[in-house]
Amino acid sequence: MNERIVFMGTPKLAAYILEGLIDANYNIVGVVTQPDKEVGRKRILTPSEVKNVALKYNIPVYTPTRIRNEYADILALDPELIITSAYGQIIPKAILDYPKYHCINTHGSLLPLHRGGAPIQRAIINGDKVTGMSLMYMNEKMDDGDILYQKQIDIDIHDTNSTLFDKLAILGLDMLLELLPKVFSNDIHPIKQDSSLATFSYNLTKEEEHIDFNDKTLNVYNHIRGMLDNPGCYGLLEGKKYKLIKVFFEEANDTSPNKFLGLIDDYLRIDCKDGYIKVFEIKPEGKNSMSAKDFFNGAGRNLVGKYFG
Repeated sequence: MNERIVFMGTPKLAAYILEGLIDANYNIVGVVTQPDKEVGRKRILTPSEVKNVALKYNIPVYTPTRIRNEYADILALDPELIITSAYGQIIPKAILDYPKYHCINTHGSLLPLHRGGAPIQRAIINGDKVTGMSLMYMNEKMDDGDILYQKQIDIDIHDTNSTLFDKLAILGLDMLLELLPKVFSNDIHPIKQDSSLATFSYNLTKEEEHIDFNDKTLNVYNHIRGMLDNPGCYGLLEGKKYKLIKVFFEEANDTSPNKFLGLIDDYLRIDCKDGYIKVFEIKPEGKNSMSAKDFFNGAGRNLVGKYFG
């Protein structure tokens, strides 16, 4: 396995796949990832999880701000194959056309469904029952390339975007390890996507982090768990943000949407149109996360009967 591979990716899912390829003795000659970002209140400059893996194994790392203009160093690595996984920038044609074995992307959906930058989150928010991983050749259009391999998995009612990311990372690595020998021996049979069936899952917006409880309970629950744990989501109560950390739902009659009804057993109840959200862990603005009981015994007791805005 001496073929020269450049890996391009950024988040935890991609880091897991990269480390798996390294453990399988694939020849990763360079890693491309997003530039370090300021994180937290103190704005600490933090590398991506993919960069951390590359540094761990002393693999050269490249962090172009705009890869469409900054790719000479990547081509200088003379890659025979490029693998991308949630990289986060559009790859220019000069890179796509270079490798002998082309560019392969790992995409967290059953393409052509959920093309775009947030397929895993949107699948949960939409209430999908299944999703999967697609390995595809890349072209200049977004997630439009020929499919090399697909596998489906179920979305559990308790899945958040974090747990589903982890499941798809494991699936994606297994699929790559199965596919790559066939790629290098030209024993593959690409299948063109039917673009008439395409749906699009664009990146999450800041506005979507705010939860409106004036909807059907399952819709609200799916929205919340599609945002957990990154970027996270919150409700507004008396002008303050309350970040939701751990939730479930219950369907019921005679509810008052958006109303906070206090502590019931071990959860906080927030009503929706046909039921309520059960909040087991919450993070008030400017404070650490806490259990429902601890929150209620503090500020929460005085907020009973108020409405989330």
